[in-house]
Amino acid sequence: MKKFLSFLTVLAGGACLFAEEAEGASSFSGSGIKYLAAAIAVGLACIASGMAVGKIGAAAMGAMSENPELSGKALPFVGLAEGICLWGMLVGVLILFR
Repeated sequence: MKKFLSFLTVLAGGACLFAEEAEGASSFSGSGIKYLAAAIAVGLACIASGMAVGKIGAAAMGAMSENPELSGKALPFVGLAEGICLWGMLVGVLILFR
């Protein structure tokens, strides 16, 4: 997690370093912030969903290898973890079309 946070810091610093201001534009752009907020919402939701699916999927496969009848009980939890990504996308769409 520490490496990921340092990667995000470097990425944000690089984006700020190479950002150019358009001629006649103000330093604060409301529409630009909107796109950035939507991207962060979707990106973080997808990363969290991937981490959750990885942990839940591994545990579900381990449980099913010992008892195959658990597949109907374990796989819906993987679907719930994938729903995190869909909620992030919904938040991003709501941010963009507000």
